[in-house]
Amino acid sequence: MKEKIGFIGLGIMGRAMALNIARAGYPLQVYNRTPKDTSALEALGAKTAPSPRALAQDSDIVMAMLTGPEAIDHLLWGDEGAAGAFGPDKVFINMSTVSPKYSKELGQKLAATGVTFIDAPVSGSKKPAEDATLLILAGGQREKVEALDPLFKTVGNQVVYCGEAGQGSMMKMANNLLLTLMIEGLSETLNFGKVGGLSREALLEVILNGPLGCPIFQMKCKALSSDCYDPNFPLKHATKDLKFLVDTAYEIGAPIPVGQTLFQLYSTGVFKKWGDLDVCAIMKVLEQMCAG
Repeated sequence: MKEKIGFIGLGIMGRAMALNIARAGYPLQVYNRTPKDTSALEALGAKTAPSPRALAQDSDIVMAMLTGPEAIDHLLWGDEGAAGAFGPDKVFINMSTVSPKYSKELGQKLAATGVTFIDAPVSGSKKPAEDATLLILAGGQREKVEALDPLFKTVGNQVVYCGEAGQGSMMKMANNLLLTLMIEGLSETLNFGKVGGLSREALLEVILNGPLGCPIFQMKCKALSSDCYDPNFPLKHATKDLKFLVDTAYEIGAPIPVGQTLFQLYSTGVFKKWGDLDVCAIMKVLEQMCAG
């Protein structure tokens, strides 16, 4: 019999992941801090729990896909928090993006409950979440991670074991450093070419059809060529991740001079009220710099 799953967080990523878990036939309960339309989930047999603790009490495995540490702390340790129902017979998987330091501290705090803690953020955004093609970056006891492979494969197509709990988050930081650098680099290149009189269409044709072409550029070219920044991976989330990254680099003594600059650029986009737009809206920051 499949384990009973409790899923907390029904945002852009979480809702798609929960739907795929339900489609795979797992008994599922969901919870979100603010009311969400759960009719599609209910049609697949999922139930909505009245509180995080009630969800955890009736689940073998609790998964969280939340905006960050404050949301996780509230839903675990606040009134009717899920941690109050944790014990040695349960598993808690944090799939939210957090810093490695926070993840390790969370694991230490949860140890008192006896719950098995798995640190498993993902690489991928809205479309991969919908298509169940996320890359799972897992940290924790290897045998526990391996035992969860069938569940992970309902939301992703590959699981990479990264080490002890916290190392999944470290891998996520490293991955997002390159991701934000590439998106800013593509945007900067397109803006540079545009200012020099080149059409954005011609620039993208050269980039995508030459040795620099890659899946992330293919994915983002539509937004960058049309200035349509519907959120797939919101700019504010990229900025939050860069803050975690900068703090982590300071803690471990790793030089990230370009990462520091990226954080300032993305933060400017959030300050300009573009945080709810897709990460490609970093283009708007560059264009405004041109305008003076």
